[in-house]
Amino acid sequence: MTTGTTTVAAYAAPAAKAPLERTTIERRAVGEFDVLIDIKFAGICHSDIHQAREGWGEAIFPMVPGHEIAGVVSEVGPGVTKFAVGDHVGVGCFVDSCRKCDNCKAGQEQYCTGGGVSTYNGLDKNGRPTYGGYSEKIVVDENYVLRIPDGLSLDVAAPLLCAGITLYSPLKRWNAGPGKKVAILGLGGLGHMGVKIAHALGAEVTVLSQSLRKKDDGLKLGADHYYATSDPKTFEELAGTFDLIVSTVSAPLDFNAYLSLLKTEGALVNVGAPEEPISLNLFSVIGGGKTLAGSMIGSIAQTQEMLDFCAGHGFGAEIELISASEINDAYERVLSSDVRYRFVIDTATI
Repeated sequence: MTTGTTTVAAYAAPAAKAPLERTTIERRAVGEFDVLIDIKFAGICHSDIHQAREGWGEAIFPMVPGHEIAGVVSEVGPGVTKFAVGDHVGVGCFVDSCRKCDNCKAGQEQYCTGGGVSTYNGLDKNGRPTYGGYSEKIVVDENYVLRIPDGLSLDVAAPLLCAGITLYSPLKRWNAGPGKKVAILGLGGLGHMGVKIAHALGAEVTVLSQSLRKKDDGLKLGADHYYATSDPKTFEELAGTFDLIVSTVSAPLDFNAYLSLLKTEGALVNVGAPEEPISLNLFSVIGGGKTLAGSMIGSIAQTQEMLDFCAGHGFGAEIELISASEINDAYERVLSSDVRYRFVIDTATI
């Protein structure tokens, strides 16, 4: 068992809105139930940018973002039973929870009310800041580590730990499948996984995007239909069409317009998180018994289910592999929607 902390290289934002730069951080010693992971790949999620730039409120700096982590186990604590050295594993958006609140007891740790610990920009149970996946190694309690199936290569698996589960969870909860008409709003890092998963679940899938420039991609990913939301005719043609719309957009929308696209008792579920409040006419939900809902990632068990599902259907994320020196450029490209469809950092370049 490791006796002391480990110094590892990482890329961190030293302050809000500051460019990320190479630095070193300390990882805790491997405890009884801990797993030491050599990180191989780390996805860049839009939420990394929101947090590094304090778009969602005050944050902890220096910040090492990254909660789409894929790697290989290099050491385990003496009490670990779930993993062994050499296993391919992943880590998602949280690395601990209180394990005592009603949500944790119900297997919904992502909604922990007693002290969930984010993978980065959080504080662990000893009050130390957490650092994420833009780094060489990470130490995580075995109960918050996922097994990456043999059928998934680590680079395309990394984004599944956030983007994959973020779409899988609401699609399962609202019963996307044969006979259901599902729309994915936005075809980016989250949206492209929504198309793949909804198609694999057997739903009839429509992409709603600002323009038609990604239409060919959308159809290749599994969409049956593709519409531009910038065209007013789209809202006339599709009125009352969908059982479920999942919005991946992190900018303010005209929610009244999108709610009009739902069938009676349909649901519009938000997984994108705009920084600004929204405006809503409640008659948009009252008339038709519609649901406006939110969803946040998924439990550890459901994340494992999602990884197994994706491996079973033979797909991961569509990625653009970059070196660590390209992180700041990648952030700007994400903001301008210039990525097909998820940047993944090769952490060997840190």
